[in-house]
Amino acid sequence: MKLFAKNLLAVTIGVGTLISTTATFAAPMINGSGATFPTPIYTKWASDYRGATGVTINYQGTGSSAGIDAMKKRTVDFGGTDDPLSSAQLNEAGLVQFPSVIGGVVPVYHIEGLNKTLTLNGAVLGDIFLNKITKWNDPAIVKLNSGVNLPDADIRVVRRSDGSGTSYVFSDYLTRTNSSWKTLGASKTPKWGTNTLGGKGNDGVAAQVKQLNGSIGYVEYAFAKKNGLLAANLINRDGKVVAPSASSFTAAANKANWSNTVVELNNVPGANSWPITAATYIIMPKSSDKTKSVEVLRFFEWAMTKGQGQAMNLEYIPLPTSVYQKVKASIWKSMTDQATGQSII
Repeated sequence: MKLFAKNLLAVTIGVGTLISTTATFAAPMINGSGATFPTPIYTKWASDYRGATGVTINYQGTGSSAGIDAMKKRTVDFGGTDDPLSSAQLNEAGLVQFPSVIGGVVPVYHIEGLNKTLTLNGAVLGDIFLNKITKWNDPAIVKLNSGVNLPDADIRVVRRSDGSGTSYVFSDYLTRTNSSWKTLGASKTPKWGTNTLGGKGNDGVAAQVKQLNGSIGYVEYAFAKKNGLLAANLINRDGKVVAPSASSFTAAANKANWSNTVVELNNVPGANSWPITAATYIIMPKSSDKTKSVEVLRFFEWAMTKGQGQAMNLEYIPLPTSVYQKVKASIWKSMTDQATGQSII
């Protein structure tokens, strides 16, 4: 890794160089916070990275809104969001933004005595989360699940209680597939039905669904796997029933337009595409103390090159190589040292 070879010895980039200098220079602790969607992979990356380099990356899954706020206030070294900021928002706050990894949002449910995988679609999901469909044996659900003995039981809707990029991704999908949601629109704090329960973070929603019989919620897929939750199949844009998996997330990513580094992955075409797929993003200061910012970029360069296996093991999808190269060449190159005004890389 020679990306940052021109920096001073204390912040020289390259795992081998860092290891050789840690006896002389104390490795800094890097702090980040924000989106819970990528928390499992950021945690895994941070653990492996510390083992390889001695550098501690402390990431707190606080929700996208909290992560953006913390980065704007410069109380963290990097923030995470699943709802990318616009160019105007980035310029106003003096920030840059780049994607880090791709994942899928899945509907999860808990119906005691029913261990079958249900099939749903955007129209039905949207009506459930608006409390228009309130029973598990509603004709609209029964129609999609022929032969499944659905109970005459109330649906208990679980949604995020905090400002959430996962909510943004999920509500964006509903806006694209449910007529009632078209007027509500995508939001980090959507206007859900009144009879809903809140959980903080992906982990909070997963915990509520795991505990409550008759419940349904939405989480990043790694949280479904971690908590042993059933995830529904979905009917995608091509009318095909697809299951959530690394392969269906990859199919969606392969159909996306990667002409820039902010990409739309929701409800893309393709027979095998998972319809609620999203990239998650890192936000950082455009001008800062280069010591900390270089350490952050070193971590994400390692993650995007050495950490691909860990991502796939947790059902995330690494960025395409062409996108990673574009991030390095344009976004990272534009970041400057506040003391000198020169590029930090």
